[in-house]
Amino acid sequence: MVAGEASGDLLAGLLLGGLKARWPGLQAAGIGGPKMAAQGFDVWWPHERLAVRGYVEVLRHYRGIAAIRDALAERLLRERPDAFIGVDAPDFNLGLEARLKAAGIRTIHFVSPSIWAWRPRRIEKIGRSVDHMLCLFPFEPALYARHGIAATCVGHPLADAIPLEPPRAASRDALGLPDDAEVVALLPGSRRSEIEYIAPLFLDAAAAMQRRRPALRFVLPVVPGLDELVRPLAQRHAGLALQWLDGRSHEALAACDATLIASGTATLEAALFKRPMVIAYRMNALTWALMRRMKLQPWVGLPNILLEDFAVPELIQSDATPEALARETLAWLDDAPRREHVAHRFAELHRTLRRDTARTAADAIAGVIGR
Repeated sequence: MVAGEASGDLLAGLLLGGLKARWPGLQAAGIGGPKMAAQGFDVWWPHERLAVRGYVEVLRHYRGIAAIRDALAERLLRERPDAFIGVDAPDFNLGLEARLKAAGIRTIHFVSPSIWAWRPRRIEKIGRSVDHMLCLFPFEPALYARHGIAATCVGHPLADAIPLEPPRAASRDALGLPDDAEVVALLPGSRRSEIEYIAPLFLDAAAAMQRRRPALRFVLPVVPGLDELVRPLAQRHAGLALQWLDGRSHEALAACDATLIASGTATLEAALFKRPMVIAYRMNALTWALMRRMKLQPWVGLPNILLEDFAVPELIQSDATPEALARETLAWLDDAPRREHVAHRFAELHRTLRRDTARTAADAIAGVIGR
C-alpha cells in the first residue's frame, strides 16, 4: 500500500481495519503513516516523503520522490504481493500501478482521482494502471464503466467513522473549551507547501476576526511533524487566543462553531461534522495557472462539488485575502438560520456516503485477488 499524505493515511488506516477483519493474518507494507502503523502496517517510508502538492512544488522534490518510487517498485516486483493498493496520491501511484499491473500484480486504487472535476484525460492512464477502482462517491462507477474500467462505490470511510450527531460537548470538554465560547477552527492543510502558502493567511485572518470580536477563540490542529513550520507564524500573533493542537482535527471540528479550512479532504470531514466553513486555497502562481485551465466545474471544495452548489464560500488564490477570509467566517457566526440550513444539507450528504466502507472495500478486493 501507498498513502502519500495525512488524509490518505487516515483513509488507509480505516481500510486496513476492514481488511484485517476479513484476513486476520494480513501482512501490509509500503508507504504510510501513524494511522496505518497502528493497524500493524510495516512503514518502509513515511508518507511525509511524498506530501508535496502542485506542479512547481513537485518539480523541486522530483528526484527524491522518483527514487523512492523506483526502489518501491523493484522491491514489490521481487516480493510479488497478492495486491497493491494505491491510496489517493494519483501522481505517484498511477505510474507505479501501471508498472506493477504490466508485471501481473493486481492493482487497486482507493479514491478515484477527480476526473469529473480536473484532468479528464487521466482516465486513459487509469485504464492502463488499475485493475479495480474503489470510489468514494455514488456517481463515479458509471464514469469508469463507460471506459471499461471495473469500479465499486464503497462510500466514504469517514462517513462511517464520524457520528451523525457531532460530539460537540464532549469535544469541548476534551479541549478545555467553555460551552458558551465562540470557537473557530483553523485548518490550513496537511502538506508542507500548504502550510507555507495558507497558514500565514489563516493566522492573519484570525487576528482580524479577534480585533472585531475580542472574545473569539481559535483552535489550530497541526499535523505531527509540521509544527516547526507553523510555530514561527503563530508567534507573530502572540496576543491571539489560539489553542495549539497536536493533530486532533476531528475534536477541533466537533468543538468549533465554524471553520476556516484549506480545500482538500478536510473540507469533507468538516461537512460530516455539519460545520459551516470557508474554503480557501493558495498555491504557486504557475501551478494555479496550469490547474485553472483544466478545471471542469465551478466548484473547488468537495462539499460544494457533491452538493452541486456554492453551499459554502470558496476563496481561491488572489481572492483569499485575510480580510475576505475574516469577513466570510464572521458572516457564518452572525447567521444562525444559515448555519442550521447548511448543517441539514450536510446531514443528508453524510447519510448518502455511509456504506460500511471497510467491509464493502474488502469484498471488492477479495473479488480482484480471487480470495
